[in-house]
Amino acid sequence: MITQQNVYLIGPMGSGKSAVGRQLARLLHLPFHDSDADIEDRTGVNIAFIFEQEGEAGFRAREKESIERLTLLDGVVLATGGGAVLDPQNRRLLAERGAVVYLKTSLDQQIARTRHARHRPLLNDVDPERALAGLMEHRAGLYAEIADITVSTDHRRVQLVAEEIHQELLRRRGA
Repeated sequence: MITQQNVYLIGPMGSGKSAVGRQLARLLHLPFHDSDADIEDRTGVNIAFIFEQEGEAGFRAREKESIERLTLLDGVVLATGGGAVLDPQNRRLLAERGAVVYLKTSLDQQIARTRHARHRPLLNDVDPERALAGLMEHRAGLYAEIADITVSTDHRRVQLVAEEIHQELLRRRGA
């Protein structure tokens, strides 16, 4: 049974973590946070700029600090970046401090949803399909490792995904 009030959304880029998170927060009457937006707010620059100036390692250090701080909040819905699960401490904190929901999506859906995005540094100057497939190959097991709930977002509306998660959380909390 899940008793934590915090809900953490994990999954690959393009899975809908931010959109579903906002809707789920409304359903749960909880504040919504996004670790990428938190990093941008704290630094005053966008993620792409951080990657450009500090590389992925610099960004991951900032992400780790953000997740550490945001998971200390009580009663929140948090959308994490797709690579947040790469860090063992992030995985531990997410698993220990809340209910983890893995938004699973196919490679085709990821490609369709990220096709026109300019703010995704890991997809710049590379073959997006190859990059997304490589990321998923490396990360899928990490997502599954800490997930309390797994929900497919393929060809589904944000509202329906959020409602499914909400109902599953209620069921697991014994409500």
